[in-house]
Amino acid sequence: MSDESVILVLFVVASAVAVAARRTHLPYTIALMGVGLVLGAMHVLAPPHLTQEILYAIFLPGLIFEAAIHLRAADMFKDLWTITALVVPGVVLSTLLTAAVLIPVSHEFTQLAALGWPLAILFGAAVAATDPVSVVALFKQLGAPRRLRLLIESESLLNDGTSIVVFILALHFLQGTLSTPQAAAVDFFRIVGMGLLIGTLVGLVTAFVMRHMDDPMVTITLTTVAAYGSFLIADQLGVSGVMSTVAAGLVCGHRGFAGFLFPSIRVATETFWEYIAFALNSLIFLLMGFAIDLGMLWRLWPIVLIAYGSVVAARFVVVTGAWSLFRLTRLKFPFQWSIVMGWGGLRGALSMVLALSIPPGMAFRDLVVTLVFGVVLLSIFIQGLTMTPLTRLLGVIGTKTKVKDYEIAKTEAALAREILEELERLRSRRMLTDDSAAVLKEEFGRLLESATLKLDSLQADRQALVQEEVLQFRRRVIMEQKAKLLEMYQSGAIGSDAYEELQKELDARLLELETLSP
Repeated sequence: MSDESVILVLFVVASAVAVAARRTHLPYTIALMGVGLVLGAMHVLAPPHLTQEILYAIFLPGLIFEAAIHLRAADMFKDLWTITALVVPGVVLSTLLTAAVLIPVSHEFTQLAALGWPLAILFGAAVAATDPVSVVALFKQLGAPRRLRLLIESESLLNDGTSIVVFILALHFLQGTLSTPQAAAVDFFRIVGMGLLIGTLVGLVTAFVMRHMDDPMVTITLTTVAAYGSFLIADQLGVSGVMSTVAAGLVCGHRGFAGFLFPSIRVATETFWEYIAFALNSLIFLLMGFAIDLGMLWRLWPIVLIAYGSVVAARFVVVTGAWSLFRLTRLKFPFQWSIVMGWGGLRGALSMVLALSIPPGMAFRDLVVTLVFGVVLLSIFIQGLTMTPLTRLLGVIGTKTKVKDYEIAKTEAALAREILEELERLRSRRMLTDDSAAVLKEEFGRLLESATLKLDSLQADRQALVQEEVLQFRRRVIMEQKAKLLEMYQSGAIGSDAYEELQKELDARLLELETLSP
């Protein structure tokens, strides 16, 4: 069977798995990985090999850009220091801690006797990148606090680039092209900084052109060029293509989408990228299942378990360290969140991409690849399947579904009432004839009656409903106060010192609300 036919079959399988996962409430990525393992063990298909060129050229830019355009840069800046702590020192510390555990343990196994720091750091960097696709989807479905979702998504997006840079530097050290740790540190900041700069420039140019477009097809084409072009330019210049794509996606999402003449263009563009993410995730998780060598995993299961334990332990050290660092500042977050963030830092596609990018001739390549695959497999199944009970136990997930249904019905009823009031106003001013008004009042009267019946039939959790309505009102008041404060400052009613201090106070109150808000 040709590669094209295999890809078509995989898409059919992915569609069937998506339907089954939705009906059984099983995380989609976990279901895909499981099906891939079963199909791979049965040898019913011969899928294309996941080479570094395919993974870097096709999968990474699309997945990263889609995640970036949906993040609001303004929200990220509120937690900039928290995210930075998790992304830069957090990834480096996680890599070193994982390597430090693996090195002494490896000497207990004769076949691993030669495992040293560079190779252990290579493994640690490969598994430092988190890929909480299923966790974030679960949070959106069941209603975790919005700020918690933002922290997990933002950290995952940015630590991809950091872990890739650390991985590449470790690989260069093993290959003898990097001499000292000082040179590695200089290269790290050069690769990351230049990547961000290139992506920002590409994003600004793309956003400028997007804001003058009124054709969704052209806009989709522009964002595709930005996603893959920013990655390609940075990669050709020897800097971080991932960081470049992250920056391009954030700028396009913030500046490009905000200036669209027609909302329909934004809807079409975001729908396109949601499909791209679905397609790429479907293929890569299925192909990951095919790529795992279950026989070698079974032979090395003790070291795989120890490696997985070291990865999880290092993750908790990093996250609880961030909690301790910020717990007395306005950026504080609940300790329960640090547990959820630690356990929710699943390893996934990127870790396997990095492992597969190790040159075939390198010593212990198969060992590192097997360890990475084993950690990813355990992470997805153990952590992915236990996230729901853990978040419920910690009280992080609320009763979003019932509250959401209640809010939808309430809003539908309010909109129908406003329309009926507007119809009556237009009729009284002779802008509508009595006959036309009667026809329209009957139509929208039925909508109001339907929404009211739905509202009366819903049994929303009163405590959760009151909490949500109070939070929404407080958020609205703070946003109005910020707007009024800016107006007073611009008119000269207050000075810059008073404005900055009051603005920080309002931002702190808003950040505290985001901690509680579902």
